[in-house]
Amino acid sequence: MMSPATLTPPLVCLASASPRRRELLEQIKVAHEIEAADVDEARLPGEAPRAYVLRLAREKALSVQSRRPPGQPVLAADTAVVLEESVFGKPRDRQDAFEMLTALGGRNHQVLTAVALAARSTVATALSVSTVRLRVLTQAERSAYWQSGEPCDKAGAYAIQGLGAVFVECLSGSYSGVMGLPLFETAQLLEAAGVPCGARVQFAAGRA
Repeated sequence: MMSPATLTPPLVCLASASPRRRELLEQIKVAHEIEAADVDEARLPGEAPRAYVLRLAREKALSVQSRRPPGQPVLAADTAVVLEESVFGKPRDRQDAFEMLTALGGRNHQVLTAVALAARSTVATALSVSTVRLRVLTQAERSAYWQSGEPCDKAGAYAIQGLGAVFVECLSGSYSGVMGLPLFETAQLLEAAGVPCGARVQFAAGRA
């Protein structure tokens, strides 16, 4: 699946089925196609949260790179919500989501998003770390939010870019990183590999 022709080549493969990550790449005008990665996302015993997301992003990039045409850059990312070294993934069910939202309410937590770019024979990585604070939700709010369907496939059981935005008291860090693809770090990795972001090309032309 190819992004609109108005975006800037060369074509990157995004190793993710996330519509949010695709929208973010389109936002900075990076031409891309999609091939979702299929890796075991279980956390290793004793694995630190930062090491965990970096490893998964790298494994996703390499997994998809092995199936792509030689030389095509493959971009992957992984996000985890972390509260005092406990990693909150996607909720298993309604009760799990309620417990996550209860634990996060009124407390600062970190959102870690690792980005990996497999290009040629190397894999470069970067890590975005943001601090988020949700307000305390009532039982009725948690129930209504679950019924919306939004928390079902979101790390930490909330989406900052969706209905969950009304629960966010403050954010320090990268908004796009909390969404799942930190654009500052992503653009740096792409440009270091010789893949320009269309947005930066436009800005450079405007300064000329």
